[in-house]
Amino acid sequence: MTISLSNITGSAQTGLTTPGYTVVADSPPPGTRGKQYAVSALTGTQTGVEANTIGNPFTFTYIGPTSPKGSPAISTVSGQPMSVPRNTHKVIVRKGVEVVTGYRSPLNATVTFDIPAGAEIKDPESIRAMLSCLIGGLTQMSSGLGDTLVDGTM
Repeated sequence: MTISLSNITGSAQTGLTTPGYTVVADSPPPGTRGKQYAVSALTGTQTGVEANTIGNPFTFTYIGPTSPKGSPAISTVSGQPMSVPRNTHKVIVRKGVEVVTGYRSPLNATVTFDIPAGAEIKDPESIRAMLSCLIGGLTQMSSGLGDTLVDGTM
């Protein structure tokens, strides 16, 4: 598994100046196959933002398929796949947020990658292109998406 994080340079957001996140290895949720990192410190100006604590999580988690599936079986009659299994990968970021004075609740953002088994062999460049487009799009719209999540305008 080549999932690895080091200090994260955050993308532009309204109200945050050069946000950055120092991460340390953490334990992923029990029963999962993955890696987790906790945000141990913040850089830049992020007034009101807190690093990870037990009661106020700020974590970045990767969860991979517990039983990876291989290429689909092919019908001897039609030559087509009989069914295409999927290998599901998830990236989850958790951040504790204050919802009323003195009460915190975790905010969760989950990105799921549902990859048809066999695509990693026959079409890896398309997997990489999809990921490039997703991350580039999210990076490009980061500040605007942040504004939409806060004030509801599109």
